[in-house]
Amino acid sequence: MSESKNDNPIVNENNPELKKHTFEAEVAQLLHLVTHSLYSNADIFVRELVSNASDACDKLRFEATNDDSLYEDDGELKIRIAVDEEAKTITFIDNGIGMNEADAIDNLGTIAKSGTKAFLDKLSESQKQDGQLIGQFGVGFYSGFIVADTITVESRKAGEPAEQGVRWISDGSGSFTVETITKETRGTSITLHLKEEYTEGEDNYLDRAKIKRLVNKYSDHISLPIQMRKEVWQEDVKDENDDSDTPAGGEMVLTDEWETINKASALWTRSASEIEDEEYVDFYKNISYDMDEPLTWTHNRVEGRVQYTQLLYVPKKAPMDLYTREQQHGLKLYVKRVFIMDDAEQLLPMYLRFVKGVIDSADLPLNVSRELLQESRDVKSIRDGNARRILTMLASLANSEDSDKQDKFAQFYSEFGDVIKEGLGEDMGNQERIAKLLRYATSTDDKVATSFEDYKARMIEGQKAIYYLTADNLAAAKNSPQLELFKKKGIEVILMTSRVDEWAMNFLTTFDDTPLQNIAKGAVDLGDLQDEEEKAEAEKAQESMKPVVEKLKTALDTRAKDVRVSNRLVDSPAILVTAEGELSPQMIQMLQQMGQEVPETQPILEVNPDHPLIKKLEASEQADGDFDKLAQVIFDQALLADGGQLDDPAAYLKRVNELLMR
Repeated sequence: MSESKNDNPIVNENNPELKKHTFEAEVAQLLHLVTHSLYSNADIFVRELVSNASDACDKLRFEATNDDSLYEDDGELKIRIAVDEEAKTITFIDNGIGMNEADAIDNLGTIAKSGTKAFLDKLSESQKQDGQLIGQFGVGFYSGFIVADTITVESRKAGEPAEQGVRWISDGSGSFTVETITKETRGTSITLHLKEEYTEGEDNYLDRAKIKRLVNKYSDHISLPIQMRKEVWQEDVKDENDDSDTPAGGEMVLTDEWETINKASALWTRSASEIEDEEYVDFYKNISYDMDEPLTWTHNRVEGRVQYTQLLYVPKKAPMDLYTREQQHGLKLYVKRVFIMDDAEQLLPMYLRFVKGVIDSADLPLNVSRELLQESRDVKSIRDGNARRILTMLASLANSEDSDKQDKFAQFYSEFGDVIKEGLGEDMGNQERIAKLLRYATSTDDKVATSFEDYKARMIEGQKAIYYLTADNLAAAKNSPQLELFKKKGIEVILMTSRVDEWAMNFLTTFDDTPLQNIAKGAVDLGDLQDEEEKAEAEKAQESMKPVVEKLKTALDTRAKDVRVSNRLVDSPAILVTAEGELSPQMIQMLQQMGQEVPETQPILEVNPDHPLIKKLEASEQADGDFDKLAQVIFDQALLADGGQLDDPAAYLKRVNELLMR
């Protein structure tokens, strides 16, 4: 957002440099939530302010690649945390990019990131998630108001004169003041004047040991040194005349020496053998703002034409915006450990948009932009490598004999199975890998656990195809008339009940050299699974039913593309079939819901020559009017059985009632 709401400051007549500004409405709303709701995990302010300081240093490092004078003879980037027990303050200091007055007003008085309203709504709904959400929308600075009644920010932008520093002060009540100051060093210091309840007991943030523990918990992975003043034990001087065995007393004394309290090396740059699982989990939570642990992860150094390090995580739960393909996603991109950008979506194919993590490239230029990423061959190589690595990791879970890993894959598939299916049409190079991960219910097993490999292993002798059926839900699939012949023959059918299945299966026509056949499309040819007697009876029925079929074609001329005798029905009178190569009703409905225009298509009506209703049509005494009415009723019932909707339910009921009254 612009700073237009803050461009009319109130000037203090006693100090013309001191200008008072009003927070924009969304910041005021956020501050109200922070001070009244975000008390369940006050520790998060340490994580957020250290993270912001790290970002400021990353930005300076990036800008300095083109202008190293910005370092101002101080190239050792670092973060310092100072605790003042007397003043009851804690200060976060960095020597990063810094801010001038305009930056301070824009960055600390407005929320610039899109989606703020959605963030505030989420924050209002769930206090349990507060600690994870606060940093997700770039508003982590305001978490300081959880523990502080006043925050003072002093900053000077790298490369600008010392006299152009800025001091920003607010008590979080709806306004802030800014004034110009002289600041000799570049960078930013943020001083929190702690509320009384956060200066004692378990919530005492003046306790240096507590701050160290929080840094180790939340920020150990940050590659910059995070420093605090060193404390040493100083013994009391014992009286030289005291010859007792009583030890001298003493106390911890603060020195002028600064010590590094984190590992100060990026997690992904370390050897995987040196990293504990807990460290991987903490890093994931930090970059993803997810309260849960990740489901699984992979950490590798890739050598070859393109060299890079990948640390990739699969979450346990799908985010709320998983199916909003326009929503930002992607990985954090570093080049030679220099942070370049968040949400580099070019590093992952769209169907893997749920994956979180970091890529550190040794080959990309430091000035790489999103536009260059789209055109780069190296980026395409990294994206392909990431996709293969993730699919291999998921396959290892799926194929493991370890029950815990099998449970993890089942959990993954319940959350992300439908998204993975998008890859069948988007990633032809990995189509086989993706197909092996897919799981379905079948006509003999309601559990979504059967793979194509499992199905093939259970195919009966003489079966030449993998048969499947798409439907809106499992109940509709199991009760579909399309299954009647297959049940009679003891042939298992895969039941696909996701909306994406119909689209995805347009791209997967075979699996392991076995054709896949939608039993609701085209004519059913069971080949060797039908004996000669059945084939002879089918031919006889075709011949005897010719007059009725022709009359049905006339009666249903505007509704059915064709009418033919069915060899797939056992108990039902009729069924609607989609012609080979045409859109199914489910696909048409999905496209219409997406707002796309769909060409009009007509189904094929297949009738069961052995069903009493169809035999009734054959009766010579049937009046023409009744034939047409019964033909329409049979068509409508077939439409309903297929999950379709009647264009005119009242007309259908009228025809049924008239026939019942005879």
